[in-house]
Amino acid sequence: MNLKLTRRGVLAAALAGSISFTAGAAFAQEETIKVGVLHSLSGTMAISETTLKDTMLFLIDEQNKKGGVLGKKLEAVVVDPASDWPLFAEKARELISANKVAAVFGCWTSVSRKSVLPVFEELNNILFYPVQYEGEESQRNVFYTGAAPNQQAIPAVDYLMNEEGVERWVLAGTDYVYPQTTNKILAAYLEAKGVAKEDIMVNYTPFGHSDWQTIVTDIKNFGSTGKKTAVVSTINGDANVPFYKELANQGIKAEDIPVVAFSVGEEELAGLDTAPLVGHLTAWNYFQSVDTPENADFIAKWKAYIKNDKRVTNDPMEAHYIGFNMWVKAVEKAGTTDPDAVIDALVGVSVPNLSGGYSTMMPNHHITKPVLIGEIQADGQMETVWETPGVVVGDEWSDYLADSKDLIADWRAPMNCGNFNTASGKCGGKATN
Repeated sequence: MNLKLTRRGVLAAALAGSISFTAGAAFAQEETIKVGVLHSLSGTMAISETTLKDTMLFLIDEQNKKGGVLGKKLEAVVVDPASDWPLFAEKARELISANKVAAVFGCWTSVSRKSVLPVFEELNNILFYPVQYEGEESQRNVFYTGAAPNQQAIPAVDYLMNEEGVERWVLAGTDYVYPQTTNKILAAYLEAKGVAKEDIMVNYTPFGHSDWQTIVTDIKNFGSTGKKTAVVSTINGDANVPFYKELANQGIKAEDIPVVAFSVGEEELAGLDTAPLVGHLTAWNYFQSVDTPENADFIAKWKAYIKNDKRVTNDPMEAHYIGFNMWVKAVEKAGTTDPDAVIDALVGVSVPNLSGGYSTMMPNHHITKPVLIGEIQADGQMETVWETPGVVVGDEWSDYLADSKDLIADWRAPMNCGNFNTASGKCGGKATN
């Protein structure tokens, strides 16, 4: 199997500085509302993030066709942080201070998000973060439209345990914040469910890791004890390509040791020979294969905009779709792009998702989402094998970690706190900027 990075030439040519994209005709600076787009267009995460840049340009173009926002056209300002985590903070500062954007849509990895948090707090701007993450956070200036662990990781483990009879667990991830914290939560959850520590194997690899032979051999041996074994994968970026290739090389099939992945979607699978992966699983809140009128309309408009019928949709794209529409609705509700007014207006906003329901922004700055488990098909699409009966409220603080089980977040007055301790009755961090 070989991933064809068909956009690599484009990514290599991406400018290090900011690129201003105006959907439609050019508008004078004072006549537009600028929207920041902070996604890697080069480096190891470009395989996942470039599509999210394209998605934002598409959404802004669609909104401008409707007349823009508050009577003004929207203008995208795109920067390339190049999969360089400290550079994310520099580029965020550039977007806010130099380009005067009203809000920013961006980041993928948790380390990139954590890199920019102080910037958004200091400069009092708004970040919409569209990717599943580890939880254990609620910041006033951030709106989390991707899944929290209880909206992806824990339901996936429940599915494997209850439907597949899994007893041994390999928690395999890239060596950074999201996999480490997610696996800490999952290990605590599994132990609470009666799983012995010796039945949990944890492994971390660097970004871009390519030599998987020894690790996959270890997984194979770990799963040869007679107990049903599964891999829970938080491997991110282009390291997934050689990982799945090595699974196939060693003859590990889904019926033997199923892999459920949290960072592999339609975009990552688009360049793979997926035949050996058929039957392995993914857990998300949206699949391109979701059969609803809303999704069909979104896909048709996306393909027409991108002028490539082979381009796919995926979960983080839907998260940007939801977050962008929430921002538009909140700006119109507030009558201004002023961050303080928009932050207050966002809580309680509901917009259609692409699964046929509505997603709502909760007081903890997380949204409600359905949870889907999908089985990888030969064409790189997912067949939904399980889903929640309705939407699930994102839980910002895990119930399974001692340090966070008593914490809640509520950014409404009078609490205005992202880590309120229900046991002590005190806010553990700064309540305001």
